[in-house]
Amino acid sequence: MTSNALRVLMSADAIGGVWSYCLSLARSAPWEDITLCLATMGTALSRSQAEEAAALPNVEIVERPCKLEWMDDPWDDVEAAGAWLLQLEEEFSPDVIHLNGYAHGALPFLAPKIIVGHSCVLSWWQAVKGHPAPPRWEEYRRAVQRGLDAADAIVAPSRAMLNELNSLYGPFENGSVIYNGCEPNDFRRANKEPFILAAGRAWDEAKNIGALAAVADTIRWPIYVAGDSKGPQSRIDNEDWKSLNFLGKLSRASLAEWFSRAAIYALPARYEPFGLSILEAALSGCALVLGDIPSLREIWGSAALFVPPNDSEGLKIALQKLIHNPRELAAFSARAEARALQFSIERTSEAYLELYQLIVSQKQNTRGLLSCA
Repeated sequence: MTSNALRVLMSADAIGGVWSYCLSLARSAPWEDITLCLATMGTALSRSQAEEAAALPNVEIVERPCKLEWMDDPWDDVEAAGAWLLQLEEEFSPDVIHLNGYAHGALPFLAPKIIVGHSCVLSWWQAVKGHPAPPRWEEYRRAVQRGLDAADAIVAPSRAMLNELNSLYGPFENGSVIYNGCEPNDFRRANKEPFILAAGRAWDEAKNIGALAAVADTIRWPIYVAGDSKGPQSRIDNEDWKSLNFLGKLSRASLAEWFSRAAIYALPARYEPFGLSILEAALSGCALVLGDIPSLREIWGSAALFVPPNDSEGLKIALQKLIHNPRELAAFSARAEARALQFSIERTSEAYLELYQLIVSQKQNTRGLLSCA
C-alpha cells in the first residue's frame, strides 16, 4: 500500500502538545497525499487552532468537546466519545486508526489501530508526587490497560516513556519508539535578547514552573512564561508567581517569535515524556536548562544543562552560568540547535507511515488466513 492510498482517523485534543504533534504530521511532506480525519476532543479549538487546521487541504476536522480520560469522572463522556469514533470510522472508512489516548483502543474498530502513549496519569503521578497514584485512579488504570492490550501497535515518543508503559501496564511485544519531530523552517534564530522563556501548561505541576518563580528574583534576566495558567481541573494564582511575566496562551506564530528572541529556554520539568516545546526552542537557537529526568537526558544528552527538579539552588546556578558567560551561552545554544536538527518531522512521519503499512499488511494477512480456515 502506498502512502497516497492511506486514510487515517486520528484522535486528538486541543489542550496540550498533542495538537502540535498532530498538525506537524499532517503538514509534513510525506503526508501530503494522506487523507486525515482529525477527531478532536477535550476543549473546543481556539480560533488560531481552527485556522491552522483549515489551512491544510488533506485534513478534515471534526470536534466533540468532552472530558478526556485523565480528567475527573470522565467515563460517561469517554463512552459517548467512543460511540462517536465508531460512527466516524463507519463514515470515513479509514485504513488506520491512530489514537492519541488509551481508553478508546478497546473499541471494536474494523481498521487496525495504534496507540501513541504521549503520557499517562500513573507515570505522571509517580514522577510529580513521588508515590503511586491513589486508588481513585484504578478505573483509569483498567481503561488504559484494556486499550493497550487491544492495540495492534503501541508507540511512545521516548524510550523512557515506553519503559514506563511496559512497567505499569505491560510488558508489550508490539511497542516501539518514534521520536517526535519538527520542521526546522518553522523556526528561526533572531537577535537574541537577555531574557529566559518557558512554555507549556503552567498549571501542570509536571512543568515545574514554580521552580522558576522561586529563583526569578535572584537572577538578572526576566523570565517569561507562555501558556495557560488555568487548566481543566486546576489553576495557578499569578499573585503567588508574580516574579514571573505571564504571556498567556500564544498562537503558534507568536510563540515562534518569542522562541526566536529568547537567549535561554528553561523547563525544569519533573515529568516530560518528550517535550515538543523544548525542541522548538532549540531549533530557534535557545540554550537549554532542563529538568534532570530520564526522558530529557535521553533526548538532549550533552546539548543541555540539567538540574534536578527540586534543586532551586542548582537551577539558579545553571541559569547564572549562562547569563554571566556569553561563551558558554553560545556553546549550549549551538549544541541544542545541532541536536534538534536530528529530530526532523520527515523522519517522524516516515516512521509512522512504515508502521501504518505494517499493521495494515498484518491485518490483511490475518483476514486472509481466517477466510481460508
